[in-house]
Amino acid sequence: MGRTRKVTISTDAYGHTAGWATADLAAAPPTPDTRSAAFFDVDNTMLRGASIYWLARGLAARNYFTTADLAQFAWRQARYRLLATEHAADMSRAREAALAFVAGWRIDDVERLTEQIFDELMAPRIWPGSRALAQLHLDAGQRVWLVSAAPVEIGRVIAQRLGLTGALGTVAEIVDGAYTGRLVGELMHGPAKAEAVVRLAAVEGLDLGRCSAYSDSANDIPMLSAVGRAAAVNPDAALRRQARERGWTIHDFRTGRKAARIAVPSTVAAGFLAGVVTAGLAMRRRRTEERSSV
Repeated sequence: MGRTRKVTISTDAYGHTAGWATADLAAAPPTPDTRSAAFFDVDNTMLRGASIYWLARGLAARNYFTTADLAQFAWRQARYRLLATEHAADMSRAREAALAFVAGWRIDDVERLTEQIFDELMAPRIWPGSRALAQLHLDAGQRVWLVSAAPVEIGRVIAQRLGLTGALGTVAEIVDGAYTGRLVGELMHGPAKAEAVVRLAAVEGLDLGRCSAYSDSANDIPMLSAVGRAAAVNPDAALRRQARERGWTIHDFRTGRKAARIAVPSTVAAGFLAGVVTAGLAMRRRRTEERSSV
């Protein structure tokens, strides 16, 4: 007989969850709950920081581009976090950067690098409380999906490593095992997340009224509103206000000054990171070609 984990999440005096959880082994395996599922955003919800940022850190360590490029992105991220809004022009630039990021890459290389970088940089930054919440759903026999604006390959690796069901994410076109530089559909962001969840529910036979969703960002209010049980995890100010007004559960795994230091990267920032990665790869290719021609 298999064994499953019973997870207990601590709460503070206000009913908000603390940044840790305990797990005990129980003897009975879960009975599959085929009509319910949980949907988790990734960046700052399941993972501390932006997944594409940690991917870029790993690529920089492998000399795909320089640490100076990474520092420049960090500055741009802070600037756009303070000054920019995610309007149509911003989203268009993010889309173009994402396209340039994957063009010409082979899918097996991306998956191999992402697996390595997850183990090195992302795994230590998984929020234990969010992981415990996901485990509660798994132990209840429910499926658990990640839903992210990041490339679906990143989400898929994270889901596999955490033992989750799967991932929904931005999908790039692949021909003959390589990315073409075109997207299939739109960036998985804002209303697109809600639409993807609704489509998945129809295919999988889920009752959205019995499903749950978790996110840190007000951008994901459409997804949170599409399910019967919504929760804000490490929420930004706008989402915290909405959660209080709508009676949604609030989980905050950050504490004190640490919470204040953690920025919530926008899709625009992620797009700029993709541009930095692309520029670094181009420089690396040029340097390689120049050395070869000498």
